[in-house]
Amino acid sequence: MNQDTATFDEGNFRSEVLEREGTTLVDFWADWCPPCHALAPTIDAIATEARGRFKVGKVDVQANAKLAQSFGVQSIPTLIFFRDGVEVERLVGAASKGAIQEKLEEISRAA
Repeated sequence: MNQDTATFDEGNFRSEVLEREGTTLVDFWADWCPPCHALAPTIDAIATEARGRFKVGKVDVQANAKLAQSFGVQSIPTLIFFRDGVEVERLVGAASKGAIQEKLEEISRAA
């Protein structure tokens, strides 16, 4: 993870995601998940490119099982897009950088 990719957990998720205005992308992942590792550089690149426009971060489902369960995350990676603290879209499985960026732009325009 790079310095532009936030780390969300059960302690900060409310303040960093649910109470935040604007568009936020949350990657639910686990260290043992090969597709999650394959997606990680894409998430980091998007976080760097989106700095100042969108917030991008990750939730480790092993360390934050209750948080993952509360959002119904059953498969990983799961990308959940929030606008003003409300879930508006979800992608399950590895997605392309272009598809993720397109979804971020679409959500931000709808605000």
